[in-house]
Amino acid sequence: MSSRNPISIEALETLDAIDRRGSFAKAAEELNKATSAVSYTIQKLEEQLAITLFQRQGRRSVLTPAGHLMLAEGRDILATTTKLANKAKEVATGWEPRINIAIESLQSYPVFFAVIQQFLQQHPTVEIDICESVLNGGWEALEQDRVDLIVGSPGPVPLQKGYRAIPIGQAVLIPVIASHHPQAKLASDQHDINAALPNLRRIITHDTSSTDITRSAGLSSDGQKFYVQTMDQKVEAIRAGIGIGHLPIRRIETYLNDGTLVKLAVNAVTNFESFIAWKISHKGKGLQQLTTLLAQARWHEE
Repeated sequence: MSSRNPISIEALETLDAIDRRGSFAKAAEELNKATSAVSYTIQKLEEQLAITLFQRQGRRSVLTPAGHLMLAEGRDILATTTKLANKAKEVATGWEPRINIAIESLQSYPVFFAVIQQFLQQHPTVEIDICESVLNGGWEALEQDRVDLIVGSPGPVPLQKGYRAIPIGQAVLIPVIASHHPQAKLASDQHDINAALPNLRRIITHDTSSTDITRSAGLSSDGQKFYVQTMDQKVEAIRAGIGIGHLPIRRIETYLNDGTLVKLAVNAVTNFESFIAWKISHKGKGLQQLTTLLAQARWHEE
């Protein structure tokens, strides 16, 4: 074996592309290379390491155990090199090339994306990567450096984490039921609907936190449960009549006005104090300007 490390960034990128795209030919298309060049890169790597990364199964090439290890560890290396390149650019210019944002599912998307558009008009070269978070999930993503900024995550703000947090007001959730649900006729009668609650299926959005203690919010946990991943899924599940649950009033005003959804006469309106937050150690100029715009936004006026 050569004393020079044969595991290059190019080889790892090739391996990653083959796995994601499902074939050497599609990987070659993504990498803008000939299929033979992709095959040669993998063959050369296998020869220099004296291992087999792929084996044939019918017409398909599948990863060997060694190939799976190389792919998993290689992706960590690729992520690290990307972060290194971004950090170097940030040190040189003060501007980070990319900002990763988690927005809480309860928040007003029209207000959020209007701010993003305003920011990008001023700074069009900054890439934005957005994911949705639920309850503790945003705080966890921020702590683990999976995102640079969280928008609308509910309090309380975790202490002694080095966060800068700015309140942006309250998200108001109300308990609702679809107008065509068999029990919708009880919605306005407080006594009857409270008596029926244990028999009504709850639609619950998964807390996107995985390592911290997860939490849920809203109606009691009695009775059957139906879990979804996003707030949009929860809205549609309730509209379909699958069950009941709390929804942000800003997301469902149209459905309340046209009678598609009906408010339940239960004492379970929920208010969340919401925050935008980031790590104080993040000094990027892009983040500084974006958080200023978000803090100035009129989150309760659409």
